[in-house]
Amino acid sequence: MRLPYAEEGSRRRRLGLGLAVTAVVLALAGCSSIGVAGKFSNGYLPEGATEGADRVRSLWIGSWIAALAVGVLVWGLTIWCMVAYRRKKDDPPLPVQLKYNIPIEILYTIVPIFMIGVLFYYTDRDARELTSVKKTPDVVINVIGKQWSWDFNYITGNAHEAGTQAQLTGKPGVEATLPTIYIPVGKRVEFQLTANDVIHSFWVPAFLQKLDMIPGRVNTFQVVPTREGTFAGKCAELCGAYHSRMLFNLKVVSMDDYNKHIADLKAQANEGLLPTTVLRTPIIPQDQNKLTTEGN
Repeated sequence: MRLPYAEEGSRRRRLGLGLAVTAVVLALAGCSSIGVAGKFSNGYLPEGATEGADRVRSLWIGSWIAALAVGVLVWGLTIWCMVAYRRKKDDPPLPVQLKYNIPIEILYTIVPIFMIGVLFYYTDRDARELTSVKKTPDVVINVIGKQWSWDFNYITGNAHEAGTQAQLTGKPGVEATLPTIYIPVGKRVEFQLTANDVIHSFWVPAFLQKLDMIPGRVNTFQVVPTREGTFAGKCAELCGAYHSRMLFNLKVVSMDDYNKHIADLKAQANEGLLPTTVLRTPIIPQDQNKLTTEGN
């Protein structure tokens, strides 16, 4: 049974008031968390620990601002059409039908192409900068992904460390047993990523970037850590049954502590480098692979 007009209008007002109160509560809660944690100004990303993190954060926040601007425009036009062209009592059953409108069709074709072009330009620019290895690194480390752990070759220091699969017991202290890679703060570190069996992905959330590790290839990127600390790392590519246990720690330390760690590894008979051959095919250097492709 249809409600009387007065009762239906009252119900709509109560519903509108409820939605408004809910929106205010959520906004205040968001402001509170923002004031304490400062997550809003950071785009709700992890706090970056490298020079490149600022570039990623700027691209992320800029993309969200553009998306919200487009969203507000679309929502505004939609609501305007709903209000301005709502059906009235004396209107015919159907509105006037139009076959086409050339200016509007051109508008909603050209504008999205322009938007995608701008987003592609800035994304490609930042991606090229983040993966550039043109500068000479201070430290070079080969990270080997394997099912389901990590090996680290400190090429600059001629030392290595072999990791074992994490044993997740659910008890405190598991982090201390994970493979741990050391890098010096304020120095340019180059990671040379290889895989020992299947595709893995080297991801430290505090870097705000990751890179895949593909058998038969060497992928590289460089970072300059800006603050000391211990950061969590993991594989970001589904690589088998125990993918969730493929964890590691990354410690950003002073140069003296980094050199001490290399000396400790050598004292533990870990001098030299682990082989970089994979279980299925030998490593193909990136440059050599390019030459082979171009030759064919």
